[in-house]
Amino acid sequence: MTLKELKNTKGRLLGVDFGDSRTGLAISDPMRSLASGRETVRSTGLENTARLVAEYAKAEGVSGIVVGLPKNMDGSCGHRAERALRFAGLVGELTGLPVATFDERLSTVQASRYLNATDTRGTRRKGVIDTLSAQIILQDALDRMNGMD
Repeated sequence: MTLKELKNTKGRLLGVDFGDSRTGLAISDPMRSLASGRETVRSTGLENTARLVAEYAKAEGVSGIVVGLPKNMDGSCGHRAERALRFAGLVGELTGLPVATFDERLSTVQASRYLNATDTRGTRRKGVIDTLSAQIILQDALDRMNGMD
């Protein structure tokens, strides 16, 4: 599914920054103008993490999901992007919700810059960087959808 198709749904969206160790989660407001970071869950393999995210989506009552797609800087899809696509497909199967992927290049860099500017270090940083990345991914996707005709 594309963002354009996801735009035609109503209700809150879940943003996901899927990673091998940790997966960040963010949720939009019902009007889809603002993303809020929620939490980071420990990634325990592709299938288990997909189940955790599906359970979270159900508990939060979201109407769709945006999964960050970590493309290479040249726009190609490498191993990490292929893994994120498999993850997105699993989450879609488990939830029955529309799932779109969104190019997340540099979202972790943006999150790191913000955490540097706010002097967030050590374990606190490790605990929030993935949540912040999910928030950035979802906010960028919301901004793009709100700019579409």
